[in-house]
Amino acid sequence: MENSYISRTSGIGAKDKIGYAMGDVASLLVFGLVQSVLQKYYTDVLGIGVVSIMLMFIVARVWDAINDPIWGRIVDSIPAAADGRYRRWMKSLAVPVALSAVLMFVKIPGLSERGYLIYAYVTYILFGMLYTGINIPYGSMAQVITSDERERSSLSVFRSMGSTFGAFPAMVLISFCYVKLEDGRSVMSYSKILSGVILISVLSVLAYLLCYRWTTERVPTQPVKGEKGQTMKVLSILLKSRPFMAICLVGMLFLAAQMFSQSYYTYLFNYYFNAPQLSMLPTVCQYLPVGIIMLFAGRLGAKFGRRELCAYGMLAAGLCNLVLYMMGTANVWIFLGVCLISGIGNAFIFLLVWAIAADAIDYNEVNYGLHDEATSYAFFTFMRKLGQTIAAILVNVALLRIGYTDNVLNTANITGDTLSSMYAYSVLVPAVLYVLIFFILRWMYPLGKKEIDALRVKKEEALRKLSEGK
Repeated sequence: MENSYISRTSGIGAKDKIGYAMGDVASLLVFGLVQSVLQKYYTDVLGIGVVSIMLMFIVARVWDAINDPIWGRIVDSIPAAADGRYRRWMKSLAVPVALSAVLMFVKIPGLSERGYLIYAYVTYILFGMLYTGINIPYGSMAQVITSDERERSSLSVFRSMGSTFGAFPAMVLISFCYVKLEDGRSVMSYSKILSGVILISVLSVLAYLLCYRWTTERVPTQPVKGEKGQTMKVLSILLKSRPFMAICLVGMLFLAAQMFSQSYYTYLFNYYFNAPQLSMLPTVCQYLPVGIIMLFAGRLGAKFGRRELCAYGMLAAGLCNLVLYMMGTANVWIFLGVCLISGIGNAFIFLLVWAIAADAIDYNEVNYGLHDEATSYAFFTFMRKLGQTIAAILVNVALLRIGYTDNVLNTANITGDTLSSMYAYSVLVPAVLYVLIFFILRWMYPLGKKEIDALRVKKEEALRKLSEGK
């Protein structure tokens, strides 16, 4: 065991929890820009066509299939520093991640649409590489901060709280970045977008540094051996692990639903409800219940099972979106009210998904002897990125279906006949995704409350032996 670690495997305090939450505050400050702002920025400011955007996201995911495992192996293989194995990445990559986020929103004057598309490729892929480099060790930190199951749930809740606060600035930006033209149309203001992005990126650096300072790595780990073919061996284990693949699919579909809604609602509220200034409110309605449910999500998960809470919460959220479809309301406040109810169902998986991912990684360690936590999180991160791509494809296909052409300054071809289709896509897509998640959790993911209790006992015994040097 390396002397940079503390021998205790539990006993975390408020400083650890808040510090860990600050990591996701930082991540979502910049990633929230991709979720809420980037799609509309590409179409409305850079004038890039929706098909080109779709292809760019697909190409980026192909590269991630190479890049993400490499990052995972790097993090797993490098010996721990004096300040731990994972924390140090918060300090070293905070500024590069923030700078890459700003570069995505820099508009170089005078470029053609092709020139802007090439620039978008370079900056978006660069951001994705650096974001992966910091997000993989951040995700792995939960494994080494504590091994206690209840404390893991608490960390998952605090992480989700952090993502809620981190995503909020981007939602504010997308709601207040518009200016009105003389003909009464609202269009995005480049100067407002860039100023907001710079401020948000600076805040992300500060949050990453607080995460570094306020967390402690307690659980002993050792670097994995760089054996030839090790990456493929790890991937083969992950692919045959039923709990791990199930939670990867859940993470992918849930992020796809979130990003689809956040991106598509900017168009829905601009054209269907004619209220672009309210476009942040659906996401706010999704997050508001988190503020209440986070107070007892961990205890409910320990009592009834995290799988069960998340599964039926997803079913409820899916049904709410089906209700919106059947209502076909043009009243923005009724729409927001049902979104708020849907947010209650979303809250459980939003708060507990990272604890469930940690359970699946523990399962692999106990049953397959897999100690490559960072590589496991790299695979999980890649699956979530596939969710981004699914969302991008669904958003742009929906825009093509309603006749949206390139950018608003050339006039989006929105007519009375297409508004109902726009509304239908906005609620049916998340409804289908939420119901799929319900089925995966209920019938594919095998780790219920009883199985988790047994897994925790085996994990603690393995850690005790490692601490004793056996």
